[in-house]
Amino acid sequence: MGNSPLMVEYHDKEWGVPVHDDRTLFEFLVLEGAQAGLSWQTVLNKRENYRKAIHAFDPAKIARYNNKDVRRLLRDPGIIRNRLKIEATINNAKQILEIQKEFDSFDKYIWGFVSGKPIKHRFESLSEIPATTNESDAMSKELRKKGLRFVGPTICYAFMQAVGMVNDHTTKCFRYSTV
Repeated sequence: MGNSPLMVEYHDKEWGVPVHDDRTLFEFLVLEGAQAGLSWQTVLNKRENYRKAIHAFDPAKIARYNNKDVRRLLRDPGIIRNRLKIEATINNAKQILEIQKEFDSFDKYIWGFVSGKPIKHRFESLSEIPATTNESDAMSKELRKKGLRFVGPTICYAFMQAVGMVNDHTTKCFRYSTV
């Protein structure tokens, strides 16, 4: 996962821990989408700036963003300044609100892809961990149907790993049995 102090802390305290808070789930969906074509280290370094720039990942506030907000974000060196990713964040916030209306929460909807409980893999080495699974393929397909963007199968699988829908810590990792 990396050797920087921030990456180590992320691995040791967050990665793979089941998340059920809608705002935190949305945060990870945004950050995983922002990572497309970049390293996780780059995104993690900008995470706090994202929290400041986009109302702590509050989808209700982000859904109201307009062109002025897009221009503001495109000038913000603290985040990834990619117009498509910024516009996807705003679009996805709107879609998350619709999902919340339909399913009572984003949590209830998204965890349905793993029947409400984490999939615990038994990988011995990092090379065994897949980039996608049937579940991430299904999630991607359904999220796209609901109008979300930057939610391809690889992004969805990374999201699933981050929020603990799957436990992809290797069996040799001290975190494997604790999450």
